[in-house]
Formats: sequence, C-alpha cells, structure tokens
Amino acid sequence: MFKFIRKIILFIFVGHLLYIVALKWINPPITITQITQMVEQNKFKRDYISSDEMGKNIKLAVIGSEDQKFPTHNGFDLDGIQKAFEHNQKGKKLRGGSTISQQVAKNVFLWQGRSYVRKGLEAYFTFMIEKIWGKERILEMYLNVAEMGIGVFGIEAASEYYFNKPAKDLTKNEAARIAAALPSPRKYNVNPPSSYISSRARHIERQMRNIQGSPGLAEAIGEQ
Repeated sequence: MFKFIRKIILFIFVGHLLYIVALKWINPPITITQITQMVEQNKFKRDYISSDEMGKNIKLAVIGSEDQKFPTHNGFDLDGIQKAFEHNQKGKKLRGGSTISQQVAKNVFLWQGRSYVRKGLEAYFTFMIEKIWGKERILEMYLNVAEMGIGVFGIEAASEYYFNKPAKDLTKNEAARIAAALPSPRKYNVNPPSSYISSRARHIERQMRNIQGSPGLAEAIGEQ
C-alpha cells in the first residue's frame, strides 16, 4: 500500500511538473475559477493575447497597484505578508499579502478561498513558476487569467467589455481603473467608475509614474 501511494504521489508530481513546463509556452485551457463562474453566472468571456499585444499601460498599472516589488522579489513579499498579518491581527477588514506570482499560482492551478492546504500548494506553485516561467511570462499569465469582472477573464476581454477597444490601446487612466477594481472585480464598476474607483485610479496613475525605471521593471514587462 505504501509503495502504491508513493507511486501515485510521484505520478501527480511529475504530471504537475510537466504541466507547469508546458504552460511556459501555452495557455491553460480552463481554470477552476473560470469553471466556477461558468456554472454560477452562466457567463464566460476570455481572450488570450500575447504580452506584446497587452500594451505597457496595463502592465504598469497592475504592478503599481498590486505588487511594486514584483520585478525583484522571488515570488514572495515577506514585508507585505508581515504587514498584512499585523493588519489582520487588529481585527480590521482582512487584507491579503499575495504577490502577482502567488495570485497566478492560485488562479491557474488552484481554487479560491482560504485554507492552509491551499496556501501551502500556492507556495509550491509560486516557487515553481518563478523558477520555470520567469517574470515576463508570469505577468502575461496574470493578465490573461485574472478575473476582471463578472465572468470576464483577462485584460483583452476586460478592455473590450469596458471600453470597446483592444488592451494595447488602453489609456493610463483606463488601465488604472481596471487595476483599481482587481481586488474585488465583481463588486466595483469600472465604466462608468464609482467615486472609489476614480480616486484609486488616480493614485495608481501616480504609482505608474513612480515605478518607471525601477530595477528589473523593463525585463518584467518585456522591454529588455
């Protein structure tokens, strides 16, 4: 029985490893989150595009908004995790400390929700994609699979849905508004924007300017 279980574990590990390697060049056919939305909302819109087709503005917007240390960290922002822990210990509204890499690991390979099992698997997949994919591919995958509205996945689908234009043509403000809604894409309205989204978008635009020239940024957004 022990040998059988060991073989099953080895088979699963090798299968996951091969899938991770394959996703360095191909896009995932479907994710658990996407399946859930298809069932719950009966709505599914997704358009995979390459990093070059995304344009610079949305890349700067999500890095400036979600994870400014993305170009240089190893997948985990320990300072951010510590601050989130301290904030949550005070009993305030829960704040996440996940990096873009961790969000990709969750969105591509796992399910939504909070549990120690999922967080442990998330750490494993984060480590693997950082080693195998690299920053540019991780950012490209994030912008292709992230939910950006009810049943709307990826920046191309979101750009067409909100602004009737391809992602590469998004203005800085439009990109910032989409990024502003990412923590709760089913809750906030991007176009027309709520007062909260408008205010947060202006803040994100300032961060977009501030991170210009940051170490590793050019490589992470594909401008080597």
